[in-house]
Amino acid sequence: MSQAFASHETINLPPQTVWARLTDWSAAPHWMPRVSALHSEGALAVGSQLQFTARGKERVSEITELAPGSSITLTSRVGKTRADYRYSLTPLGGGSTGLDLVATVKSDGVMRLLGPVIRKAIAREDSVQLSNFKRSVEGAPAGPE
Repeated sequence: MSQAFASHETINLPPQTVWARLTDWSAAPHWMPRVSALHSEGALAVGSQLQFTARGKERVSEITELAPGSSITLTSRVGKTRADYRYSLTPLGGGSTGLDLVATVKSDGVMRLLGPVIRKAIAREDSVQLSNFKRSVEGAPAGPE
């Protein structure tokens, strides 16, 4: 798959708190651009689906990888395009946590020609997720989305 972007933030909270906030889907609209609602009806497990509303359209994302407390990958598919968002936590000591996000996008068929454009659009819109998340969980005022 081709990487759309990678970002990193140091969150001034312990890993267990960061994990709990990261997987609190009801709070995701505070840090995920253009997402107005997100919820899961199942447990936090591989195969669980998250329903969300983005730009007024209903979407579905699936948990495709999970190491509880350490990493989670959310996968969305639209037509012949697949986007994976992998969130990883690293304990830094002193009560802080490193949080990384790597987004990869793969397009097949005719959509493969649009792959670079899709990756650029995703990077432009979603590369602010972690900075938004940091502001949200550390209590600082939210910046522009």
